[in-house]
Amino acid sequence: MKNIGIIKENFDLAHKLIKLFNAKQLNVVELPLYNSVQIESLVLSAAKEIEMGGQQAVIEYSRNTKADQIMIIEERAKHYKTEINFGGKLIKISLPENEDTVDWILELASQMLASEELVMANDIRSRELLALAKKVASTNVTVFINGPTGTGKEIISNYIHNNSTRSGSPFVAVNCAAIPENMLEAILFGHEKGSFTGASQANKGIFRAADGGTLLLDEISEMPLSLQSKLLRVLQERKVTPIGGSKDVEVDVRVVATTNRDMIVEIKKGSFREDLYYRLNVFPLRTLALSDRPDDILPISAALLKKHANKEDSLPLLTKRALDVLKEHTWPGNVRELENVLQRAMVICNENTITENDIMIDNSILSTEKSLADRIQSGNMVATA
Repeated sequence: MKNIGIIKENFDLAHKLIKLFNAKQLNVVELPLYNSVQIESLVLSAAKEIEMGGQQAVIEYSRNTKADQIMIIEERAKHYKTEINFGGKLIKISLPENEDTVDWILELASQMLASEELVMANDIRSRELLALAKKVASTNVTVFINGPTGTGKEIISNYIHNNSTRSGSPFVAVNCAAIPENMLEAILFGHEKGSFTGASQANKGIFRAADGGTLLLDEISEMPLSLQSKLLRVLQERKVTPIGGSKDVEVDVRVVATTNRDMIVEIKKGSFREDLYYRLNVFPLRTLALSDRPDDILPISAALLKKHANKEDSLPLLTKRALDVLKEHTWPGNVRELENVLQRAMVICNENTITENDIMIDNSILSTEKSLADRIQSGNMVATA
């Protein structure tokens, strides 16, 4: 986990930013009191930059602390703006004196400094889930994650891998619903050359590809019954037999399985083996619908807008009222629906600011088509995405 050094002098929002970093379990080092500690990122105010003698002096200071990234935040600026220079090594944020946008901008700042493994979670229930996932990550037990579509089951799987002793080994994911039945066995367990038509060369399969690491079996409930017994054997014996092969190959893989279905119902229907379910369901975790964790909408929205924004442009500003509209929606499509809504907003917003008028929820699209067309024809709409 990276160390983030903050100079609190002449920085009114330093305390609030530190609190946000701590909530995200990021290591914060207060400077210059502990400037002997090596840090990866340096954060300071624009006022402190001027006091230190300008940008070059700050760069020299960062070299002394071994920091390879600098963030300078200008408080009480006239306009909001973000600048990313030198491939992300120097980040500048202009923060207007507006209480309604402070939380949004500081969230963006924290995500611009955090590592890619950071899970966007502010809601207490999400933090409890992450704490449980981190605890189970320290073991080698099989994990079964259940939850609605689009609620981050694969993200939690990655989080478990990244916080485990297997993090230096491969994380391999396969969607059991996306691969035809006649190909899934070969993809899972591998095959020998010539074992079936089209097998022009041998393939070791994803179990062996994930050896030493973690294998995610996404949408495990879609796996054909004919393969479930073979998977059960692999989980029990820790060995795979490639198609066309005669020798078992030992594998050391931590399995994480996910589904959006009620597995007890699937077992009663006869579409899923009960013995396989209990072999997989050693440690169950459940992801929540987005409507059940509204406090996650701010960090997830920030991450999504950061993901889809042009790297050379300032990151979009989301107004408080726009955020309120997002929090009030029930999100039947969960994070995937939220992503669609935000991408639309990036297209139609003006001056890189997303207001409540730019939030087009799915059930309101038809009623707003005419209004959108009028805005296009009037020339008042500027595409920013």
